[in-house]
Amino acid sequence: MTYLIDFRDPNEASRWRAINDGVMGGVSRGGLTVEDGIGIFSGETSLANNGGFASVRRDPEAFDLGLEAGITLHVRGDGRAYQLRLYTDQLPQGAAYRSSFQPSAGEWQRVEFSWHDFEAVFRGRLLEGMPPIGPAAIEQVGLMIVDRQAGPFRLEVAWLATP
Repeated sequence: MTYLIDFRDPNEASRWRAINDGVMGGVSRGGLTVEDGIGIFSGETSLANNGGFASVRRDPEAFDLGLEAGITLHVRGDGRAYQLRLYTDQLPQGAAYRSSFQPSAGEWQRVEFSWHDFEAVFRGRLLEGMPPIGPAAIEQVGLMIVDRQAGPFRLEVAWLATP
């Protein structure tokens, strides 16, 4: 296993940016902080003004995962559903490959993703006719909550690694 993102790195927190539904008129809020070597994606989603999502993206970095079978997250959730989003130059600007996961509340667990778990989306809609994700082209990673529920959320992430 090779760590791609490890929150024990003291510089990791500064590599993440929030992109919440305020970009579309919503009032949800979320962000990523690091506490004791754990990344914490947290905030509150609101359905007001047709909102309902919060997300964070890591600064771009070429991961070159062409020889890997997939990726693994080590997370502790709150019972809500989340998405792992991967960005490549294969898709139009703003589009991503997503895979949803719903970790059990309060339990650390590994969530393993194979490359065919990811589908191309833009603003929540599937993109037809797009190529499957090319792991060698992955250049950015993100997390999103968009489960159509209002309220607080908290997803703890220890690391992202190859299986």
